[in-house]
Amino acid sequence: MRAHRITFAALVVAAGLSLTACQNGDDGAAANDPSSASSASAASSSGGGSGSGGSDQDGGKGSAGTGSDGKGTAAPADSGSGSGSGDNGSAPKCTTDGLKITAQDGFIDGDPDGSVVVALTNGSGADCVISGFAGVDLKTNAGDISATRKGEPGDPYILKNGKEIDFYISYPLNETGGSGVRITGLVVTPPNETKSVTLDWPGQASLPVTDGSGSPVLVGPIGSAGQGG
Repeated sequence: MRAHRITFAALVVAAGLSLTACQNGDDGAAANDPSSASSASAASSSGGGSGSGGSDQDGGKGSAGTGSDGKGTAAPADSGSGSGSGDNGSAPKCTTDGLKITAQDGFIDGDPDGSVVVALTNGSGADCVISGFAGVDLKTNAGDISATRKGEPGDPYILKNGKEIDFYISYPLNETGGSGVRITGLVVTPPNETKSVTLDWPGQASLPVTDGSGSPVLVGPIGSAGQGG
């Protein structure tokens, strides 16, 4: 009976050792099984992808925020462009209705020709841009005489509200002793305008009668007389 019990105990111990060995073998097989490693890697990748996706989404939101800031940063450039397109001519042109136009005698003793200074004062209530030549015609008892342009026009000029800018008219003096061609009025048309104003002529009363070989009536560009403003 004792021998039988020892044999039975030995069988139990052997069975226990065999079970432990099987378990260890299964673990090793799992470690060496490529499919098991792939499954583990996939699970890890899936978990990491989820975390990365969250990070990307957060980054995407961050990028969108930066993009919004970028637009805000670009706005001053656009404003500058708008302000630049305003400083360089984006202000409206000066119009006949927005200008007060006056003329005065500018002759100085000793000058070979007579001169009249025409002032254009901005009374429009806002700044405006002006440049080039005004149209000038002298009304006479022998018909209208158009002035010939002389000089080069300057760059467009921003005429502040309430300020003036001037140009000159040059004309030949009547020194013949005769009545000559009597001047009855001055017609001024601002640059790039079609509406004119008629003023009293402030200069000498007449022009000499010539065969066309004498000095012509001349007009200078805007800003050619006075300081402007």
